[in-house]
Amino acid sequence: MKFYLLIPLFLLLSCNNAKEKQSLSKLDQEIRKLINKTEGDFALAFRLLDGGGNGLFLNEKESFHAASTMKTPVMIALFEQEAAGKFSLKDSILIRNSFKSILDGSLYKMDLGVDSQEALYKRIGENASLYELMYEMIVRSSNLATNILIEKVGAANVTQLMRELGADDIQVLRGVEDLKAYDAGLSNTTTALDMMLIMEAIARHKVAGSQNMMHILSDQHFNDLIPKYLPKEVKVAHKTGSITGVQHDAAILELPEGKRYVLVILTKNLADEEVGKESIARISQLIYNYVKGL
Repeated sequence: MKFYLLIPLFLLLSCNNAKEKQSLSKLDQEIRKLINKTEGDFALAFRLLDGGGNGLFLNEKESFHAASTMKTPVMIALFEQEAAGKFSLKDSILIRNSFKSILDGSLYKMDLGVDSQEALYKRIGENASLYELMYEMIVRSSNLATNILIEKVGAANVTQLMRELGADDIQVLRGVEDLKAYDAGLSNTTTALDMMLIMEAIARHKVAGSQNMMHILSDQHFNDLIPKYLPKEVKVAHKTGSITGVQHDAAILELPEGKRYVLVILTKNLADEEVGKESIARISQLIYNYVKGL
């Protein structure tokens, strides 16, 4: 009798799996159709955090300029080094605007006009806590704070930590606006897959300070990409990044009913950045609808 009762259950599970694959295939087609209408290059990495880990990947191992998404690895390094006893995030540090190029050690300054957190420049010469600068680096994407903090933790140490998390291709080489290094082809790079693994590490509490990092990422000021068309009750902890022709967003999302997933969308060579941003937001909406329907 037990044998016969198991047959319908097996058929039900098989049917559900087939439906899920069909739904994921449809999602893939819809996303590719949207991307094909947008002039530029896209990469995507999406994976459910619970319930089987189903996901979708597109050009996930292709290298992209990391832009400000590299600030999340720097934040992870800060929490990890604090946990190792190297310093406290409550410690103060001098706010300065003088940094060494990784190319030849020559000094350069940040340009106030292209930074997204101008208020910090008024405090040059004063002290701030490491935590405050870290918060500004993520939430307002302060380039000045980023450079101070990268010199604190060491770019090579950040990259090595990412390797330990399984992110094999991401490169954190330098701070922001090191133009000599940029002209020499030395830039921070990432892949969608690596950024997904990094965000997963935070979501799964595999790194020190994960809960604090979730709160900081949830306070993100720039919300016109992955969160744009999602209901307000969806929790989005994320970090954006942009330079000319580039728009990125890397997020951990949680629906009210508890479903969680990581979504990373990277772009480059965008002919129209506003069109590119709209495509990112619509891709996010498609994936949200898929997850909600599971």
